[in-house]
Amino acid sequence: MKIGIIGAGNIGATLARKLAAGGHKIKLANARGPDSIRELAREVGAAAVTREDAVKDVDAIILAIPFEKHRGLADLFSQVAESVVVIDTANYYPFRDNAIAGVDNGKPESVWASEQTGRPLIKAWNAALAATLADKGLPTATPGRIALPVAGDDAWTKAVVLKLVSETGFDALDAGSLSESWRQQPGTPAYCTELETEALKAALLSADAVRAPKNRDALLKVFMTPGASFTHEEIVARNRAMTA
Repeated sequence: MKIGIIGAGNIGATLARKLAAGGHKIKLANARGPDSIRELAREVGAAAVTREDAVKDVDAIILAIPFEKHRGLADLFSQVAESVVVIDTANYYPFRDNAIAGVDNGKPESVWASEQTGRPLIKAWNAALAATLADKGLPTATPGRIALPVAGDDAWTKAVVLKLVSETGFDALDAGSLSESWRQQPGTPAYCTELETEALKAALLSADAVRAPKNRDALLKVFMTPGASFTHEEIVARNRAMTA
């Protein structure tokens, strides 16, 4: 597939590397322009392009940008064919993204993002830490393979994304419609807890829409405590404990 990735941070670069290694043709873009990421793009096997070029002549687009940056993307997507799959990897954190009333009042993050882009989105790869995506993928059918949720409304489009998620080293679990994607947002038992498929199914079902933002903020308070330091394993364990 030909895939454009907008966002060249840890998530975007990791997905570019993995998908390029799987034989996909990757274009990588960021807000500062291709000159700022040429070396990175070369390293991960992608072509450094502008955001405008990243959405041209592709089969899929991955948005790996801070959540609030979905604002203003409608113009960029206005000329993108409806057949192009658009994948949202972002998560809402009020301290970083400024308060967004609709999301604060319960609108699922990717529903809001879909409204900003003017496109139906598939939510995927959002429920894993960057280090998980980079280092913990395993071949299909390997015991202990971590599962990741994928939510969206169109069955064909979601099937494409489920396959891509599997290619990056994780069991891909259909997590339902975009309106149900709040179950894989920050503060839920499915978010950054590195679960296998059956445990992830149970985690999605046990999610509590009222508790989730409270859990998110409580976890942030712990992780951002001045002087605090946590290993990757400690972060996953704390996520599991505080969202159970």
